[in-house]
Amino acid sequence: MSSSSYDTIVIGAGIAGTAAAYYLNKLGQKVLVIDKSGIASGGSGAAGAFVSPKIGVNSPLKDLTDDAFAFAYSFYSDHFPDHYHATGIVRIPKTATDAAKIPYYSQFHKTKNEILDPKQLSKLHINSIYEGTLFNEAGACDTVPLCKALLEGIDFKLLEAKNIDFADGKWHVEGFDAKNLVLATGFENDLFDVKYMGIKGTWGNRADFGSSLPLEITLHESLSISANMGGVIKLGATHELEVKEPKPCDESKAMELKNNASRLIDTSDFKLIKTYCGMRSGSRDFAPVVGKVIDVANMLNYPNILNGRKYPIKYIDNLFILNGLGARGFVLGPYLANELASYMVNGAEIDSRVNPDRLFWNWIRKIKY
Repeated sequence: MSSSSYDTIVIGAGIAGTAAAYYLNKLGQKVLVIDKSGIASGGSGAAGAFVSPKIGVNSPLKDLTDDAFAFAYSFYSDHFPDHYHATGIVRIPKTATDAAKIPYYSQFHKTKNEILDPKQLSKLHINSIYEGTLFNEAGACDTVPLCKALLEGIDFKLLEAKNIDFADGKWHVEGFDAKNLVLATGFENDLFDVKYMGIKGTWGNRADFGSSLPLEITLHESLSISANMGGVIKLGATHELEVKEPKPCDESKAMELKNNASRLIDTSDFKLIKTYCGMRSGSRDFAPVVGKVIDVANMLNYPNILNGRKYPIKYIDNLFILNGLGARGFVLGPYLANELASYMVNGAEIDSRVNPDRLFWNWIRKIKY
């Protein structure tokens, strides 16, 4: 194999792409990761990277998130302890209605937790009139250092994938070639026709503040507030659906986060260190998409397919995707990357909860060409 030839090329170096490369490399593949902006330069780099289970009744997405959380906790703790802080995360209800649901939701928790009353929260320097649910093993990752650590020993190129071609059984990308191509591009998903997945972005903001507040536990209400780690507290939220393209980070958003956080903690000595912003991607039904990519143009050649008739699915040769991780990228990333790598190398079955095929037939009944 020449120096420009690989088993797999991964486009995108956020948590999805770097985790996919990590697991493919562990299975013996020679992998190249490319990204036009750098490692964890988009939504992953702007994330607070909070790692916790999902609160609510059992559902496919909750079950997936809880499975992924258990996997991610062990993965980070065992392999990257320097970049994972198991501070515990306490989930604070936003309203009295939410607070009343705590006893009901507790029966669906699958990981170690405890209920903290307002007095207990106050001793932890958290202000709330409601009880909170503490997940003891939850925590936060160091975003950029972790993604860089995942790529240790794996080739990375700062490069935009403009010229992509499939010929002679290989993908050719900007002078490099590989049998397989993995799309881990987040909200930027125009390299191939994946409209049926409905991938869209949600703009997120994060701000790091210097503080002496002895906050030892991370918390989440309408925003996430990290524990004090080395004199730094991270505030983050992902809410702006109307933002369509990346924009410069706005310091006023950092002040909004600080103002919001002041309801829950003492922010009087907060000094802004840096603001971050980026787009997180989600699919049409809000669950991740992992697996093969359907050849939409080829499928449309089937007669009456637009009228609801179903046919065998045709895929684009050796093209795979790992996307739609949303605001839980650092929870879902390792679990789903392992799923994809096992599927690509060993032929293991893809988890039906994330298989992109689920979105195709519903989409095609609604389109008009």
